[in-house]
Amino acid sequence: MYSIIRFLLFLFNPETAHHIAMKSLKVADFFGLLTLLPSPKASKPRIVFGVEFKNPVGLAAGLDKTAEYIDCLAKLGFGFIEVGTLTPRPQPGNPKPRSFRLTNERGIINRFGFNNIGIDKAILNIQHSKYKGVLGVNIGKNFDTPIEEAINDYIICFKKTYDLATYIVINISSPNTKDLRRLQGEDFFENLISAIKSEQNTLAKQYKKYVPFLVKVSPDGRKSELDNIVRLLLKYNIDGVIATNTTLARDRVPQSYFKEEAGGLSGEPLRLRALKTQQYLYKGLKGKVPIIGVGGIMEAADGKERINQGAELIQIYSGLIFKGYRLIHELCERTH
Repeated sequence: MYSIIRFLLFLFNPETAHHIAMKSLKVADFFGLLTLLPSPKASKPRIVFGVEFKNPVGLAAGLDKTAEYIDCLAKLGFGFIEVGTLTPRPQPGNPKPRSFRLTNERGIINRFGFNNIGIDKAILNIQHSKYKGVLGVNIGKNFDTPIEEAINDYIICFKKTYDLATYIVINISSPNTKDLRRLQGEDFFENLISAIKSEQNTLAKQYKKYVPFLVKVSPDGRKSELDNIVRLLLKYNIDGVIATNTTLARDRVPQSYFKEEAGGLSGEPLRLRALKTQQYLYKGLKGKVPIIGVGGIMEAADGKERINQGAELIQIYSGLIFKGYRLIHELCERTH
């Protein structure tokens, strides 16, 4: 069935196809059709950074940038949902076209640039959701906020989502916002995570509950940069790390028509680069900081490999587009 749906969706450009798919999913949910889908194989619940997950397969940020589709996405069988990236103010993102489908390579290049409705409207969507499962909120900075003032944007979003999110993700690794990845470097990273850690401690007392925060990292970082990230994650007792975001590398798509397009590459061509980054982080963190593995998980074997190589949980995005919801079921069976 999904092969037919995919064929029809792939007749459109990726961004249009995305909107059609999400709206259709919401309509299907309204008429109760998603309840007809079989449930994934039951997994043994696992506790990661103090949170219980019914299964280890989550939805990566980026698919639901507005937090508008939480309820219908949850019915596909995910163990957790992550929305965003959300910024303090609404912003349109980069000019179109900004998404390119590499069908033969099973990859996607995007340069969306954190297009979203802003944190306040997204919060309303979260509040109206009926979903009671694990919800991650991915936050970033506005494109026109100077990098020297980026901490303020993250603090604003962190404070506003603290009482609604199960966990919060600090996105400092998207390649599509100018200078954002500089926040991973020595000049900015420690100041950023120490400020958020301080805010987390303050909010934990205020709300009388502890909400973990994770850092999402790039697959393109130098070893020296990753070493510094490992050192500071341990120093500040950060709750978790997500490995990884999309890549700027094109070594896996040398023949693609779209290889010269700017933006982050996801899907199958990202798999090895994301895996190697995860392995390097796991070796340095020595199991002391939980890892969520994401990037290039297109088959059940890919998810199993990420778990075997140190990830506590995994997330998918491009794999869902190319294989459909059955990938969730296959991953649950292989990683339970």
